[in-house]
Amino acid sequence: MSVSAVERSAMRRALALARRGPRGVNPQVGAVILSPDGDVLAEGWHHGVGTPHAEVDALSQLAPGAARGTTAVVTLEPCNHTGHTGPCALALIEAGVARVVYSAEDPGVRSGGGAARLRAAGVDVAGGVLVDDGVALIDDWLVATRLGRPYITVKWAQSLDGRAAASDGTSRWITGPAARADVHERRASTDAILAGTGTILADDPALTARTPAGALHEHQPIPVVLGTRAVPADAAVRRHPHPPLFYDDLHVAVADLHARGIHRLFVEGGPTVASAFLRAGLYDEILAYTAPVLLGGDRLALTDIGVATIGAARRLRVASIEKLGDDLLIVAHPRPDATRAERSS
Repeated sequence: MSVSAVERSAMRRALALARRGPRGVNPQVGAVILSPDGDVLAEGWHHGVGTPHAEVDALSQLAPGAARGTTAVVTLEPCNHTGHTGPCALALIEAGVARVVYSAEDPGVRSGGGAARLRAAGVDVAGGVLVDDGVALIDDWLVATRLGRPYITVKWAQSLDGRAAASDGTSRWITGPAARADVHERRASTDAILAGTGTILADDPALTARTPAGALHEHQPIPVVLGTRAVPADAAVRRHPHPPLFYDDLHVAVADLHARGIHRLFVEGGPTVASAFLRAGLYDEILAYTAPVLLGGDRLALTDIGVATIGAARRLRVASIEKLGDDLLIVAHPRPDATRAERSS
């Protein structure tokens, strides 16, 4: 079904409106209601958990019956289930909306299917409009919805011979300032950053995202601490802009973070924690910052990840290799076939 220039323009406006909403358990969604002549009658966006969805927010600004025959332009396929609020597909049908134009499809098992319900009720539906922009807007939410957990990045810094520290335990700094600045930029783009209690006790990290000048980035990831050892009351992580979350079980942590609306988790907790996530198959991206330094010894960047024979090796797909000053950043992802093997092991 064709889409008009007016509808495309309205979709761009809806995408801008969606960004006003908070990131969290629900996706950011925007909506614009157009008259049959293409005039904007109402706008809306999702304001957070428990509030009306974008379509209903926009419809609420119209007088009863004023939405009949209109077109609803929405950044995400209208939902088809009852949660904190009712199904948006039904709300649009009951309001008499004649046409719905949406960007990204809803992948949810319970929430998806809104387009089919609308069509069954006689509503004209056009999907996939500015779909790249629509998916990019809620990419984190889409991944978390599909996986049922956050998208997990595991990061470590290592010497050229795969060591995370010298024999005396010192590790500051294996990599140079360009690599460290890149890490902080990536921290600032995530929802939460996780470290183990071993790292907290040994290095006392603040788990903040900072600029090269030392100032805090505007967005700060929520600090997460994993482990059974007590964290001192004066630890730097306790002075983080967000109160830290503490867990003693990896799987409980991942499940609870997902329930809290954490879409992207940045694991930066030393060899023990990194290895635990890899061993459990809980990773979607690996960032290996590698410095042209030789350390020797037994302070490996990874410990046991459950590989007893070469046939069980975790095979990865290299996405990129970037030079950062004298250091290299290797970004890798698990291969789809390797991921299935890990989950079956």
